[in-house]
Amino acid sequence: MPAALSDPLPLARGPAWPNRLALAPLTNWQSHADGTLGEDEYRWLTMRARGGFGLTMTCAAHVQASGQGFPGQLGAWSDAHRPGLERLARGIHDGGSVASLQLYHGGRRADPALTGQAAVAPWDDAETGARALAGGEIAQLIEDFAAAARRAEQAGFDGVELHGAHGYLIGQFLDAGLNRRDDGWGGDLAGRSRFLLELIDAVRAATGARFQLGLRLSPERFGILMPEALALAQRLLGDGRLDYLDLSLWDCFKPPQDPAYAGRALIEHFAALDRGPTRLGVAGKILDAATARRCLAAGADFVMIGRGAMLHHDFARRALADPQFRSIERPVSRAHLEAEGLGPAFLKYVSSTWPNFVAADG
Repeated sequence: MPAALSDPLPLARGPAWPNRLALAPLTNWQSHADGTLGEDEYRWLTMRARGGFGLTMTCAAHVQASGQGFPGQLGAWSDAHRPGLERLARGIHDGGSVASLQLYHGGRRADPALTGQAAVAPWDDAETGARALAGGEIAQLIEDFAAAARRAEQAGFDGVELHGAHGYLIGQFLDAGLNRRDDGWGGDLAGRSRFLLELIDAVRAATGARFQLGLRLSPERFGILMPEALALAQRLLGDGRLDYLDLSLWDCFKPPQDPAYAGRALIEHFAALDRGPTRLGVAGKILDAATARRCLAAGADFVMIGRGAMLHHDFARRALADPQFRSIERPVSRAHLEAEGLGPAFLKYVSSTWPNFVAADG
């Protein structure tokens, strides 16, 4: 019998999550140019913690100054960020939620206009002008991810999630079409997954025995091949180094893009994998309580709520209380989103990026 949304979620390490609904990490542009916490970012996240989410996860926080991809992005690369991170972790806990900091480097998708530095990637990238990382720089990146995780733990977060999805740096190393490095950091799947696996080990070594570690992956697109995604997910689910794997599916119940895997929904291929102590979560078009329950029935351990949580800061509480709960229809007014805790910068991002989400007449 599948778990209920209201069931606590025990993990191999750290605190159990109070329920199976987690806030997805969402770009929001609401912190300061130097990466320190902004008041709108704090309000946005703590409202979701008070709104009933079992896990509240931040936006992607960059682990090197050169890794910033968005304006107003939260940082985790300096001790100057510690006071804000401490305040944020404390505010999330005060709301009754477990707190996770997502860690990120944009790689070739970092923005030189924001960083003042050239973008880097696993390869020389003519499309973006990013240059290939040297071996020593790869080692430094691993150290900087681990240092950011240690900083998060010292600030009071219960764990971190490594952002390996959506074509950012970790995902760039996994790219089957473009990462053709022949120095052990590319080529075959073993070489392309080396950065991720060494990164996981480094974070584990830098943090305590009860610190939770998750990973977000895209199982297709961005140069990720379905057979490789399944093989990597099976390895990560089975070896116990992660506490959870968070799959960004875009649409949980769509068929895979690879026709060889047609006939089953995308979620079902991954839910069928052998699972040790590692929990499996999914994200993708979960905008009502029924779809969230359907994900658990399909084999997921938890669900990540993105747009639904933007529309309702208390999506989790509503979905737990009302089996028929559905998010408000889109587009919605700016006034509605303002009342739900989206500040001016977040509204600008959403209005310019997501069609038919914000009503044209405001």
